[in-house]
Amino acid sequence: MKFLSILLCFTLIPFNVSLIAATGAEHPRIYISNEAKAEFLQSVEQVAWKENIINNKKKNLEKYLKLCANDPNWLVSRLQMNWKTKHSKVFLKGGKFSHSEGNAPSPTVRFSGSRDWATDYRSLPLEEIEPYLDDERGLFLRNKSTGEKEWVHPSKTGHLIEKTNERIMNLVADAAFLYWLTGDEKYAAFAAPVYDTYMKGMYHREAPLDLDNTNQQRLSGLATFEVIHEGILIPLATTYDFLFHYFNKNNYDLNLSVAVFQKWADQIIKNGVPNNNWNFFQARFLTYIALILDENSNYQNGKGQEYYLQQTFDHTSERQIALKESIMEYDQENGIWPESPSYSIHVTTTLLRILTLLDQVTNINEFKNYPIVEKASFAAFQYLFPSGRTVGFGDSGHGSIPSENFELLISNYRKYNDEEKELLLSGMLKSSLKERKTGKGLFELFFYVDHLKETPALSFEQLLAKQTTPSFYAPNVSMFIQRMGVNENAIMVSTVGSLGNHAHANGIAMELYANNYVLGPDMGKGPSYWHDDHLDYYSQFPAHNTVVVDGISTYQAMRSYHPFSLDNHFPKKEQSSPIFNQISFSKVSFVEPKTLSDQQRLTAIINSELGNGYVLDIFRSKKQDSGPQTHDYFYHNLGQSLTFLDEQDAPLILKSTDELGTNHGDMKAYDYLSNKQKLSYNKSLKAIFKLKSAGQEDNLMKIWIKGGTNQHFFSAMAPNSRAINSGTAPVEVLGQSIPTLVIRKEQEAWRDPFVCIFNPYFEEKNPIISSVDFNKLGSNNHAQIIQVKHSDEITEDQIIATTSVNDIAEKDQFYLKGLLAIQRTSGDQLKYIFASGFTRYINGDWSIISSDEAASVSIERKNNLLLVQNDRPVVVSIPIGLNPKYIEYYQEGELNRKRVGVINRINPTQVNFKLEKPYQKAVIVLGEQKK
Repeated sequence: MKFLSILLCFTLIPFNVSLIAATGAEHPRIYISNEAKAEFLQSVEQVAWKENIINNKKKNLEKYLKLCANDPNWLVSRLQMNWKTKHSKVFLKGGKFSHSEGNAPSPTVRFSGSRDWATDYRSLPLEEIEPYLDDERGLFLRNKSTGEKEWVHPSKTGHLIEKTNERIMNLVADAAFLYWLTGDEKYAAFAAPVYDTYMKGMYHREAPLDLDNTNQQRLSGLATFEVIHEGILIPLATTYDFLFHYFNKNNYDLNLSVAVFQKWADQIIKNGVPNNNWNFFQARFLTYIALILDENSNYQNGKGQEYYLQQTFDHTSERQIALKESIMEYDQENGIWPESPSYSIHVTTTLLRILTLLDQVTNINEFKNYPIVEKASFAAFQYLFPSGRTVGFGDSGHGSIPSENFELLISNYRKYNDEEKELLLSGMLKSSLKERKTGKGLFELFFYVDHLKETPALSFEQLLAKQTTPSFYAPNVSMFIQRMGVNENAIMVSTVGSLGNHAHANGIAMELYANNYVLGPDMGKGPSYWHDDHLDYYSQFPAHNTVVVDGISTYQAMRSYHPFSLDNHFPKKEQSSPIFNQISFSKVSFVEPKTLSDQQRLTAIINSELGNGYVLDIFRSKKQDSGPQTHDYFYHNLGQSLTFLDEQDAPLILKSTDELGTNHGDMKAYDYLSNKQKLSYNKSLKAIFKLKSAGQEDNLMKIWIKGGTNQHFFSAMAPNSRAINSGTAPVEVLGQSIPTLVIRKEQEAWRDPFVCIFNPYFEEKNPIISSVDFNKLGSNNHAQIIQVKHSDEITEDQIIATTSVNDIAEKDQFYLKGLLAIQRTSGDQLKYIFASGFTRYINGDWSIISSDEAASVSIERKNNLLLVQNDRPVVVSIPIGLNPKYIEYYQEGELNRKRVGVINRINPTQVNFKLEKPYQKAVIVLGEQKK
């Protein structure tokens, strides 16, 4: 129904290009109109941050104004141009510049050096750039390693050429704005010749030709290897807009500018990638171009404002999907864009910018036509660790949600008098920032509100509680998140597969947050997507917390189609506050395609009586074909050391080894591991990572690891995580190699899976767990029984886990047909029972039977009450010795009815209570205990 309503929105509210084109020849129009100038000037006088932006722009230009006063061509001469050769043609060899040739009537703009931005050379300050440099030896740049300048072919310079021109043109755009603001012609005289030289240089230069006719031919812009990197278009369009009347007055050829903008827009429409983030980034540049052009009838080719806006918003072509269609790639239910987090959030920021620009001239509340932009802005909170940084799967790092997303929503709410939403979002924005980030650019200057309205700021913990759920599933990126606890007791586990764009080959990967940091991080992306480190390590299985089969597990990274299936989980993703909040878990399944191996991961967060918790990880892996096989469990943890202890806490000694590498048949990613040490050991043991940071208690992760036959333990150092930053890790480990645990099983790891209990704690505080016993349960070789004794030596958790809802685990007075059961006792008193993915559970005089499908049920004791929650119809049977009186059924938090229990006619030591449908809350009231 939601999907239908969005489609109806497009049908009922067609895009009105005539409304915009009616502005005619009025300039400026992108950020502001002349009619609004007086009001803007008044706001600058009254708003300090606006005044600061303008003063900083003036100050930044002073030096260059003086240089140009002495030499009018000083800034012009620093442009990266074919000054002498005047080449009109550009030739590429795939993703690298090859050469240029041809003869234009004036100097032409240099094309970029390489699609790959990684380079050994530094960008030079404008003062160090040789004027009018055009030398057959290439560019004269400073080597990052030696610090010396040397001649280098453009193909080795990454993005330095276009970024230098972009830096220059941003100065020009600032000067154009200051001319409009102040009327001082020194700014126009400074800006105009640079703009004019560049635009003539692009007018006389052709689009690049790939000599190898690779896919690159359909990606290139006019200035760069990717149409999404044509960032110089924004200061060019801004300059044209603010200097329009100056150009007219001084007889500049604006038809030439129009021709260049049209050629550039046509190149963007012709090339690119239509079905991912590129479509939005292309649309943003097209919107700038469209807004500075006049109506179609003004141009002989008919390509004016209406044409390019329709191409952007309404028309789908081979390489550019209409924006109104592109937004349907968002998950319409949860608002997640199908790419890794940093790209997903950037797409939403870009959409907000596009709609803000459009609304500046239409004034019809464009956000209402694209309601997904609001949902997506709020959905980004689900990515957040308790530290406020995003999860780091795929080509992402632990970034932040840009405050601009909320600034632009607030600006829209204020413009259209939606005070309730404005106040809500203002409070959220204040809670997520130490101080307001008002930026330094023209976009912020014109589109952020002057002041946020007075409203109470939420604490950051309140903000997360309000905008996130204990569990969250995004199927379009194969991500499941579990959260529990607050502040330093907060634990979060992010489980990801590989689906969507900018994904990695990572199988079923995990990131683990505890003790204020992402202790078990992803490794992030390499220096660039074309760099060997990225291709061979960062995008591959061993750079993730996952399991590798036969040392060779891999599949296509970047655009990947290898999600896991979410088989079971608790709490349900739609439950914002389940009454039972002691346990969270997920079970996911996956087939590793390289080796055709079945994999399954069950991950649970289990809270303690003190409010802190531990994490259970059961990873099963087996090849579908029988025969020799190895399975390597990788786990990376922040810290400076990794040690191993036996079950009596005696240190275990590892020996240096050359295993884990291509010399033993493993994939190349294994060669990135160093300081490798090995221990062959079949018994259970403990691995301890220690993280030391100045002024803080030592941060420890103790992992209780189940023993097994044909099992080996490795300690190694892996390359630094490029996902972590100061928001998710202490400064001592940033850029440093990361300790890594590898557990190798030289047999299938299904009946005898990897089982780990992660216990994070601080050195001066007792760990939650005092001991862990790992056992198999009865005749079911798949079933795992884990006894976790807490450090109070009274509380004990009994965990039984199988492979599926159809498994049976049976021993003595215990029976489970199902996936997972956890029972906590304290002395002889039951604290809770939790069972999920089951149809029958029996433990002594307790039993729960599902009436139809596999259910999830929790029973938690609070004094003389048993709090029950169920998601399917069940019958709960409890010991008669607890003297149960009656059951209360609640609907939407209100008592609905009561009913007494019934003596079980098969087992008279039990009282049955029937829950004939799912209940968020039911309460069994106990009387005085019988002796």
